[in-house]
Amino acid sequence: MSTNRRGFLGAAALGASGMVTFRSVAEAADKFMARPGDGGFGRNAVPLPPGDTVAYHDPQDVGAMPDFKFSLDGNKPKVTTGGWAKEATVHQFPISKGIAGVHMFLQPGASRELHWHAIAAEWAFVIEGRCQTVVIDPSGASEINNFEPGDLWYFAKGHGHSIQCIGDKPCHFILSFDNGAFSEHGTFSITDWVDVTPKEMLAMNFGLPKDVFDAFPKGETYIQSGPILHAADALEAPWPKESTHKFRLLKDPKAARDFDGGTFRLATIDEFPASRTMSGGYMTLKPGGIRKLHWNVNANEWHYYLRGKAQVALFGSGGRGKVAEFGPGDVAYIPMGFGHAIQNVGTEDVEIIQTWDNGKFEEIDLDKWVQSSPRYLLSNNFTGVPDKTLSRMKQT
Repeated sequence: MSTNRRGFLGAAALGASGMVTFRSVAEAADKFMARPGDGGFGRNAVPLPPGDTVAYHDPQDVGAMPDFKFSLDGNKPKVTTGGWAKEATVHQFPISKGIAGVHMFLQPGASRELHWHAIAAEWAFVIEGRCQTVVIDPSGASEINNFEPGDLWYFAKGHGHSIQCIGDKPCHFILSFDNGAFSEHGTFSITDWVDVTPKEMLAMNFGLPKDVFDAFPKGETYIQSGPILHAADALEAPWPKESTHKFRLLKDPKAARDFDGGTFRLATIDEFPASRTMSGGYMTLKPGGIRKLHWNVNANEWHYYLRGKAQVALFGSGGRGKVAEFGPGDVAYIPMGFGHAIQNVGTEDVEIIQTWDNGKFEEIDLDKWVQSSPRYLLSNNFTGVPDKTLSRMKQT
């Protein structure tokens, strides 16, 4: 039973009908709150009579606990000739202020046209199939990379890029952006730009007769179908420096961060130097396995569930907590600093793609904090808990 519910019921009485009646909701809080000025002012502070063992929290003091679950794959897709995309932004998923996400699907031969994002960097995890990206930075340097399942890419905010499916099988991937307000509908696409620019300007820009631009698409093609690009014909021209936009998350040994109950592959700026504003990972949880209680120090956290059934418990301070179950196609958003844990409550492995809106990944585990705390402090914090229980908590 939650703390605020205990305090709430403390002010209740059962009537003759068996229904719960209340003299005043305010009475529940009055037991825990003194009058303004009690305890003195400034240096003239004095003790007050002890209150109850467990403090009362009025949820209205900190705001309602927000919903942190959204069905990304249940959202309406944006569809064109070559594929589709579904998004979860702050507009559909209000808690998701720091990170937006997209599930994109490309048919063989299709390409996500040349474009850039004005307000967000892009991080991606390839789920199935193969694809190629081309990216250009402000210096004019460009890179071409080919990707397989389990690979990542990262494009800094404003850098131009494109994505094309390779081979005769579809490719789909998860995109994550370090701004919850980012939307695929707000992408700066090359066909859209050419369409709205006067042909005289285009002619001068490219040194061509203006009439040739009559044949260009009318509007944004977004994801365009096309001939199949065979793997043998897919160029690859990676940069000869460490800031390459590609990282092999599932194959690079630097990414391994396994734990009891599951496996974890993580790429931060330390493993993937190009990824300056985002970290990302891939987690599996065995049936019954748990990612223990912890919180993120410096970033919001975003999940996309690929497989299995998981339960996430979120702690938001002030007596607020919420639990939700997640399955394939769902996304979770954990605000920075909120305590949380993930448990596999199904019969198969849970697979989760995770991102954080900071290149440096930092978290603190609750059990490690307990283990590092003096016994007398724990006894004071957990009044009434047997020493035997506290000893076991410090040994886990």
